[in-house]
Amino acid sequence: MTNGHDGGVPPRKPDAARVRAALDAQLIALDEPPYDGPEGVSGLLESCVALALRTYERRMRPEREITRFAVWHLLDLLATSAPGRTVEVRVPPYAAVQCVAGPRHTRGTPPNVVETDAPTWLELATGRLTWAEAMAAGRVTASGSRADLSEHLPLHRHRAP
Repeated sequence: MTNGHDGGVPPRKPDAARVRAALDAQLIALDEPPYDGPEGVSGLLESCVALALRTYERRMRPEREITRFAVWHLLDLLATSAPGRTVEVRVPPYAAVQCVAGPRHTRGTPPNVVETDAPTWLELATGRLTWAEAMAAGRVTASGSRADLSEHLPLHRHRAP
């Protein structure tokens, strides 16, 4: 599912109850108390990002829903901060977005594609990993002359502490 923002599909607005349930399920899996943070959808999604990263740091695999919400949220932030349809960013099996201003892609395989896994995307978007580090380690595949996302990452709301 591609989620563009220049006249395309608006950012995803998941149901707060589903996000809250995913947070609680992940916390139970980590033997932690239930979620007690911000209740608005934005706060819940921010918490999904933090919890998914914390789970990966423990060398565990996060629950699928937590990962999905975290990936969606950060891809939506990228598409909002770098609107356009020149680059398709894919984080299989969770989501993809088109972003970055420039020539619009309309059919077939886009000429500018970035693909990575969920842990790498979360680290890139939050500033825990730089674009150069990810590329050097082979954690990202990027094809096309506009597929370098280094000027768009990390996302401003998720810079590393």
